[in-house]
Amino acid sequence: MPDIRYEIVQAGESRSFPQSHPFLEQAAAQGEALFYLGTGAGRAFGKGEGHESRTFVAIELGMECLGLHTGESRGVEGSNIVGFARFRLGDADPSPLVELVRQPGTHPAAIEAARAVFQAAGLVVAVCNDFPGRIVDRLIRPYFNAALRRLDEKLASADDLDKTLCLGLGYPEGPISLLERTGLANHFHVTEALHEALGQEAYAPARRARVAADRAQRVKAGTP
Repeated sequence: MPDIRYEIVQAGESRSFPQSHPFLEQAAAQGEALFYLGTGAGRAFGKGEGHESRTFVAIELGMECLGLHTGESRGVEGSNIVGFARFRLGDADPSPLVELVRQPGTHPAAIEAARAVFQAAGLVVAVCNDFPGRIVDRLIRPYFNAALRRLDEKLASADDLDKTLCLGLGYPEGPISLLERTGLANHFHVTEALHEALGQEAYAPARRARVAADRAQRVKAGTP
């Protein structure tokens, strides 16, 4: 058990913790720290009270910045409020990695306390500044897009592209196989959000991801 007692406000389905986990099991009915989990975490935070009296308050993030919920001011914003997301690629199970988000003026004690809670639950923490997509998505999405575009350009077959990257760089799974397994449509939604937020061409959704998202939408709507 962590030394810090914490409570959880569940505000919709959580991508970080969709099923039982020691982090959920170690929560208390009341605590000195507070987590907002789920797709409505930001809205629940906005309705909450007494945040300044907590050791820290943590908001589960999607692709958005923490500043969307706390506000931003002159690049010096920050308090005892942190953001977080447990990295999860598409429909795959969440990874052990938690990206812990800080702002320029976030209290160091709040960061360290939040880190300790996650580590006590067996998770690995990486601290990052407040940017859309955080660390992993900012790094891997251009790589995935490049692989999909090279496939469209017929540089090589999907199998040979995957094989080359696995054998040449030691990756356990090639990008095409990985995206097909975890969901091309999800890759579209992530890159669309990053492209809109950052305006960088490297994040513009690849054609095959857009097709997958359109097809998923038609299937959901029952359209042939």
